[in-house]
Amino acid sequence: MNRIAALLAVVLCALALGAQELNVNLTLNSDKVEGTNKQVFTTLENDLKDFMNSQQWTDMTFSDFERIDCNFMIIVNSYADDLMMCELQVQASRPVYNSSYTTTIFNFRDQDFNFTYKEFDPIEVNSSTYESNLTAVLAYYAYIIIGLDLDSYGSLGGSSMFTQAEQIVNMSQNRSNENEAKGWKAFDSNRNRYALVSNLNDSRFRPLREFFYTYHRQALDNMAANVDNGRAKIAAGLPVLRELNRENPNAILIISFLDAKNDELINIFKGHGTAEEKKSVNEILNDINPTASERYKEILE
Repeated sequence: MNRIAALLAVVLCALALGAQELNVNLTLNSDKVEGTNKQVFTTLENDLKDFMNSQQWTDMTFSDFERIDCNFMIIVNSYADDLMMCELQVQASRPVYNSSYTTTIFNFRDQDFNFTYKEFDPIEVNSSTYESNLTAVLAYYAYIIIGLDLDSYGSLGGSSMFTQAEQIVNMSQNRSNENEAKGWKAFDSNRNRYALVSNLNDSRFRPLREFFYTYHRQALDNMAANVDNGRAKIAAGLPVLRELNRENPNAILIISFLDAKNDELINIFKGHGTAEEKKSVNEILNDINPTASERYKEILE
């Protein structure tokens, strides 16, 4: 009985260690800040790494190889009176079945990542209040990333995660510190945290989320078996983006999708596919994002 109990304890321990959803590579760049004790930034970077890689955000169990790879790059613009004014670049990826290739599912730049911090402040989440803007922002992106990962494996699979992210937005909109309130409010910007999660939970953008599933699960994941069929599915689904963009110009969800997929789309169709596919994809992408027209010309090669 003791041996069985010991074995059970080992199994339970292994499950607990594999329960975290994210595998986070986090870096903090403080080069812009002068005349400050740099140790505070080292302490913060290390504590944030530990926090993000040990926190469990859902009741789902992820084995180690299932954890979602993501990068958090924090750029500190200023630090005075315990207020850290930063920018945050967040990227996440997931593997493509039967290949060594990984595909970017999220690429987002947050220019209003501001929070109060003193060295050795505890970094922890209180999901009922999110009193700390630092952990509120990190929790928000954790749920966005997990939601997009789930959307890529099952149609609309990430809906509950986007609801969680929206709740954080609602709790954070009335922060007393004006700098910490930036990024959470409607109408401040059409490219902030509020706008992103609003798009994700808006039924008007449901076709894009459904295409997100088609793109990853039905196209990319099947390219090892039939690359032409996978490419054709992507080409057939792209008109959804154009229709949504015409109805919702400059919507952040569409911009975010292209920020993650521009290079990949070019590589999928450059030198590959039918002439009709290449022409259609080039026209659609140019219509949505004309500033990248020179890059999209590569598709026609």
